[in-house]
Amino acid sequence: MSENDQLQRAVLAELSWEPSITAPHIGVTAISGVITLTGHVESFAEKRGAEAAARRVRGVKAVIQEIEVRVPRDMQRSDHDIAAAAVQRLSWDTSIPPNSVKVAVDGGWVTLTGEVAHHYQQQLAEDDVERLLGVVGVFNEIVLTPKPNAELISDDIVHALHRSWFFDPKTVTVKTDGGTVHLTGTVDSWHNWHVAQETAWAAPGATAVENDIEITD
Repeated sequence: MSENDQLQRAVLAELSWEPSITAPHIGVTAISGVITLTGHVESFAEKRGAEAAARRVRGVKAVIQEIEVRVPRDMQRSDHDIAAAAVQRLSWDTSIPPNSVKVAVDGGWVTLTGEVAHHYQQQLAEDDVERLLGVVGVFNEIVLTPKPNAELISDDIVHALHRSWFFDPKTVTVKTDGGTVHLTGTVDSWHNWHVAQETAWAAPGATAVENDIEITD
């Protein structure tokens, strides 16, 4: 059995193992560590869950997401109802400043706009709405408010990475251009790739992260 076939089977097994998704309608192809997911699911949350499950598998270096969301008739909601539910859900999230995020819905696709100070708030807003009934996709266009100390974030990120037992200081390089962080180097797992990215996003002043770290495993 080829390495591509082995990886394909491993991803299919992980999708079947994940209880939050319905795997029978999801197809998987594997080429040199790059996984392509196809087929359809009933909710956007399932689509995101399938991608997360695929990324957990050893040997996966990238995931191309081509799954379609087909909302069952009894779960469909009007754009107005989705927008109202999204606004209410965001208003209940104490981590997101009141009235900082705006919502628009078109054909079940939710577009989020506005400004927040931190990446985790940007991501939480998306997490809040992606599991609502009737949502087929989310465009997150929320922007981060630049911080005056952006030029210091490179050293902050390097120090944070060095505090983590996941990283050898010699394997990851951090460069910044204003609030944009550029990560290069190598790690041995998708988990460590993700940790490096989240560490960069956590730095005060980071407004964008370009993660070009290679996964060697």
